[in-house]
Amino acid sequence: MALIKCENLSLGYEGRAIIENLNFEVNSGDYLCIVGENGSGKSTLIKTLLGLQSPISGKITKGDGLLKNEIGYLPQQTVVQRDFPASVKEVVLSGCQGHLGLKPFYSKEDKALAARNMEKMGITQLSGRCYRELSGGQQQRVLLARALCATRKVILLDEPVSGLDPKVTAEMYSLIENLNKSEGITVITVSHDIAAALKYADHILHIGKNVFFGTKDEYVSGGHAEYFTKEGGDGV
Repeated sequence: MALIKCENLSLGYEGRAIIENLNFEVNSGDYLCIVGENGSGKSTLIKTLLGLQSPISGKITKGDGLLKNEIGYLPQQTVVQRDFPASVKEVVLSGCQGHLGLKPFYSKEDKALAARNMEKMGITQLSGRCYRELSGGQQQRVLLARALCATRKVILLDEPVSGLDPKVTAEMYSLIENLNKSEGITVITVSHDIAAALKYADHILHIGKNVFFGTKDEYVSGGHAEYFTKEGGDGV
């Protein structure tokens, strides 16, 4: 059974649909990249997958025992969020809140998990630093470690390299690829960068006036990448 399956999904606000009859599925171990024109509904789709809003119609089915709070999420940051006055360790640990239950404090296991994920992201030496003092790339590593504290199954990343320079962008993509290929974590990422999507993802969901869902090879061989790029003007 698919980890996440969307059937005849219509999404929007106040009964007005932005996306209609959307069908796709994400299986365990997939790397899915969601691309589309500005205003095509990518943010709405993210909120719906996270359970923050309901679809107008259609259904989302989760398999493999996946719970709503088991999707690790790396959001696009606002200026206020970048200025958050907490330590790196505190930010990463906050990813464990979804499974605290009735416990008022983090357990030893939670703290050990946070430490392991900081090590994976190469930020252990930053644990005592204030989050708002970090560079953009360091902050994204912190948020990725936080997302990993919420899940061992799937992470949802919204423009994870936005505003980063080319070197840091390449490092971030490499970290995400390693999580997918080496650790088997399912990756769903939203991106404006079709070139990066074609390099790293194995499945593409392109939404807009026209919709495509399939493998990367199908996207390229069917000429969809070129078509959508022309349609959107800048490939987003």
